[in-house]
Amino acid sequence: MAARFRLDLEFPPDRCEYDVGVGLLAELGPKTARVVTSPVCVLVTDAHVAETTHLATAETSLRRSGLVPRTVLIPPGEGSKSVDGAKSLWSAFAAAGLAPDGAVVALGGGVVGDLAGFCAATWMRGVAFVQVPTTLLAMCDSAIGGKTGIDLAEGKNLVGAFHQPRLVIADLATLDSLPERELRAGYGEVVKCAILRDRAAIARLRDAARPLLARDCDATADAVRLAIEVKADHVRGDVRDRQGRRALLNLGHTMGHAIEAETGYEGMRHGEAVAAGLVVACRIACARGMCGEDLVDEVRATLKAFGLPTSVPADLAPERLVERTLFDKKRRRDRRRMVLPLARGGAEVHDVDDAELLAALAP
Repeated sequence: MAARFRLDLEFPPDRCEYDVGVGLLAELGPKTARVVTSPVCVLVTDAHVAETTHLATAETSLRRSGLVPRTVLIPPGEGSKSVDGAKSLWSAFAAAGLAPDGAVVALGGGVVGDLAGFCAATWMRGVAFVQVPTTLLAMCDSAIGGKTGIDLAEGKNLVGAFHQPRLVIADLATLDSLPERELRAGYGEVVKCAILRDRAAIARLRDAARPLLARDCDATADAVRLAIEVKADHVRGDVRDRQGRRALLNLGHTMGHAIEAETGYEGMRHGEAVAAGLVVACRIACARGMCGEDLVDEVRATLKAFGLPTSVPADLAPERLVERTLFDKKRRRDRRRMVLPLARGGAEVHDVDDAELLAALAP
């Protein structure tokens, strides 16, 4: 498959153009100019991205299209997705003179996109939002579907809003500057998408692990396309996450988010935590007879091919993780709801009690 493609994603009543390819960052200006009428836009990024050439390329492209970018740097890391981080960014919007017909452009990974998108959704009751993901995780997950949010001490993304980007530009060349661990972590979400599609997709992804980790552009474009198509398919029929279809995208995330919260969002990358969560979900499904040991083994082997964890860190107390899962957004009253995989591919949402979860966490 060619390394460049464009998908027009329909998330009624919104529509999002998603462009994937090499060298697309230079096209940010003319593409953004089509979705705004005010020349002032706020370009949000972090210090890590600012150390690369990506920021200068983005700013130059915007200026050449007649736009006036006001760049705001946020501290890198999950800690920026906080109430204080949002307040700081809102103040930056005010200082920049961001008008209702302007735009917020997020250049970076999932933290940048989640925070910038949440602030765009709430600034003057919503301004145009453009996503420019520079990490594999953001390209394959957080940039798609319009979920934005910030964290609280009690859990991840507990405060948020739905705000679809008008445009997503995924320049695969930006992945060249991505640290190896971050690249590997991004494939945790791609493995999840393969499980949600079918068993053949899992096998194809595992077979492509070597070129994917070598950053082969064609192979990467295929993996990104898989993730986009799977996520868009689950989102379009359940845009506001009310019918249950979109909830399936949380496969591996109930435990993944618990691990992140228990480690203070520092011990494991999001994709690594999700990888461990996928195995927990597979073990519960296997114990219930929803799938066989062969799926558990296949998922483990695929995660190992990408150098991802296949178990919860041994230094985390299982009882604490079980308690953390009670803050999951999918819970209903006092019931813990988890996404569990099916033998043929796909998944279902089920109630899971403490005993089942503790058994799946056992070594």
